[in-house]
Amino acid sequence: MPAELSELNSILHSGALAYGRYGKEFEQKLCSYIGVNQLLTVNTYNSAVLVVLITLGVKNGDEVITSPMACLASNQPLVMIGAKVVWADVDPSTGTLDPNSVIKKITSKTKAIFHNHFCGYPGYIDEINMIGRKYGIPVVDDSIEAFGSEYKGFKLGKNDTDVTIFSFQPVRLPTTIEGGAIHFKDKGRFERSLLVRDSGIDRLHFRDKLGEISPDCDISLPGFGATMSEVNSYIGLQQMNDLEMLLEKQRMNAVAWSNYIGENFSGISLLNNRNEILPNFWVFGILTDNKPETIIKFRDRGYYASGVHLRNNCYSVFGEKTEMKGVSEFNNHFLALPSGWWVDVNL
Repeated sequence: MPAELSELNSILHSGALAYGRYGKEFEQKLCSYIGVNQLLTVNTYNSAVLVVLITLGVKNGDEVITSPMACLASNQPLVMIGAKVVWADVDPSTGTLDPNSVIKKITSKTKAIFHNHFCGYPGYIDEINMIGRKYGIPVVDDSIEAFGSEYKGFKLGKNDTDVTIFSFQPVRLPTTIEGGAIHFKDKGRFERSLLVRDSGIDRLHFRDKLGEISPDCDISLPGFGATMSEVNSYIGLQQMNDLEMLLEKQRMNAVAWSNYIGENFSGISLLNNRNEILPNFWVFGILTDNKPETIIKFRDRGYYASGVHLRNNCYSVFGEKTEMKGVSEFNNHFLALPSGWWVDVNL
């Protein structure tokens, strides 16, 4: 890990391990990096999704449109809160939501649209956001793998989406070991989410002059303990100092892969890297005519090629299993090559 953790031992022995100084500094650093003013961190990505759902008022039986072509961690929390998962199809050239499919899935029960940016490659953000505005449905940019990715020159979170969520789990950049973050465009929703993150508690009025819990402080919102600890916050804060260097390494790896594949392989095309997007290249995406054969070819060269995620619409936990043309086509052809900052793509 590039960052030095010189203060970690002091934090562990400080007696102040809960969300505090470093938590606030980490949030401020994230805001500055993305270019926003309203962002909160949470202890896990699962918590991030749940905080968003509760803040938006999604309840048992409400419908949430989402992509089956995503990390399971993105969709499981929807079931946990009792929402009905409604699958929309994806564009087989990008792996991200097909706007035309999303429109067809909207009903009077639709309470949110979760827009997954598959493996760090931003989807059709303007198109999906326009649909949300037209029907009065909040759109959530599911950026579980896309911190630092850009759309039309802006980092995800800075664009005009209602909500953006990020993961900082072990394989993410930055990592806090466990954690996530949420940006709300609307100030009212942001302030509501701060209460949801902390068991519904308004800390400014929770205790009286003696430091006792005040009976005058009402708890009016459901919530749970989802704040990020000082240890996790400190780890994330230190990594922010090296973030641009790490992203540049990933993008250099992507250039190396692009050149190598173009010169040495047939039957392989690059994942549609549209002009308006700049992925973080958490992985380098390709589409191949023969997925099993291509996996073996790259693994024989010492690079662990993988499909990364299985389409979630095959899992019974989400209800009746469904087949979707775009999802099946993409799932059958997509492969990820390692391009993270820790990889030396020496071809």
